[in-house]
Amino acid sequence: MTELRQRVAREPEAPPEDKESESEAKADGETASDSESRVEAATLPPSADDTPEVLNRALSNLSSRWKNWWVRGILTLAMIAFFFIIIYLGPMVLMMIVMCVQIKCFHEIITIGYNVYHSYDLPWFRTLSWYFLLCVNYFFYGETVTDYFFTLVQREEPLRILSKYHRFISFTLYLTGFCMFVLSLVKKHYRLQFYMFGWTHVTLLIVVTQSHLVIHNLFEGMIWFIVPISCVICNDIMAYMFGFFFGRTPLIKLSPKKTWEGFIGGFFATVVFGLLLSYVMSGYRCFVCPVEYNNDTNSFTVDCEPSGLFRLQEYNIPGVIQSIIGWKTVRMYPFQIHSIALSTFASLIGPFGGFFASGFKRAFKIKDFANTIPGHGGIMDRFDCQYLMATFVNVYIASFIRGPNPSKLVQQFLTLRPDQQLHIFNTLKSHLTDKGMLTAATEDK
Repeated sequence: MTELRQRVAREPEAPPEDKESESEAKADGETASDSESRVEAATLPPSADDTPEVLNRALSNLSSRWKNWWVRGILTLAMIAFFFIIIYLGPMVLMMIVMCVQIKCFHEIITIGYNVYHSYDLPWFRTLSWYFLLCVNYFFYGETVTDYFFTLVQREEPLRILSKYHRFISFTLYLTGFCMFVLSLVKKHYRLQFYMFGWTHVTLLIVVTQSHLVIHNLFEGMIWFIVPISCVICNDIMAYMFGFFFGRTPLIKLSPKKTWEGFIGGFFATVVFGLLLSYVMSGYRCFVCPVEYNNDTNSFTVDCEPSGLFRLQEYNIPGVIQSIIGWKTVRMYPFQIHSIALSTFASLIGPFGGFFASGFKRAFKIKDFANTIPGHGGIMDRFDCQYLMATFVNVYIASFIRGPNPSKLVQQFLTLRPDQQLHIFNTLKSHLTDKGMLTAATEDK
């Protein structure tokens, strides 16, 4: 692109109409490599040292390596303490925190795009990005409310109307944003505007969709929310610790500080941690029961009879292991077996979310998504693996755990017209009679 400008500057001045056609050709015919070179030329603001002054003074005598270790460690403990607090406050607070984290992650990624392309003055870019975020959240949270607050929605007339036409309203809102984008297109910025349109939608896919899955996991039971997130946190901490003290062999070029020693050490530590945490949590109903809405008290409840997943059972130990440890059987919760799958994914596949984020940051020559947390970067830097984990947990529950929910079927049954209810009743009675589960004597009673 620079050579093209120099060549144009050396050539004699062209007639006005030729100039106009030439500028149009430049605007519409700019190649992808030209755009990339111009993007690389746009410098992003360097990350500043936002470490609290009290920590800077206390750690001033340490080398930068050990100073960073202590800063990360102290703030990691603070974040873990905050995590325990929000768990104690209950599912509604957790949902609000997930929403806030989602908005912050979206803001960090969109801000990078804005900083890269700010010199082009793209019309409506930020406005449309936040508008699409609003539309997608309206759709997903509306689906969640309809699914988990079904009785409440059917009881209130305005909510019932909004629920009935929810998807049409959501599509109309999105279509409005789509038309606004088309109307905002400027001839000399076509390519860049479509870049940013794709940028916004990929961000929505990565952040909003998976945040919605986090909330769905939460409704299946707090344990399906806490254990996966804790496994990712444990793997992140232990991989860092093993890599810091024993790391010698680089793991991947995208993230030069990652080592094989940290990767393998984090895996074994996370599997053990997942087994122990699952054993402790499986004994408490407040963690294992699904989060449901109680119509009588107009509040969430987490009280139920624990399913077979959360009841101690005896398992025979393979003969090879018996000769080593001397035990023939072991008592454990079935959920602990599932926790092995969760911790394995968190250790072996979860880090690829971090590698993806590292590649993204390298592409735009930035160290962190933001400077929100000293020593850690932005919120997105902490949740790059969590979103991938949330998707896996949701798919895992749907594939191996979740079955039909009788309470939801009853709720939907009660909202039908009397003639529809009677038809279903007769069909069900006939079906049970044919299977021998309902006798004639029972019918007479």
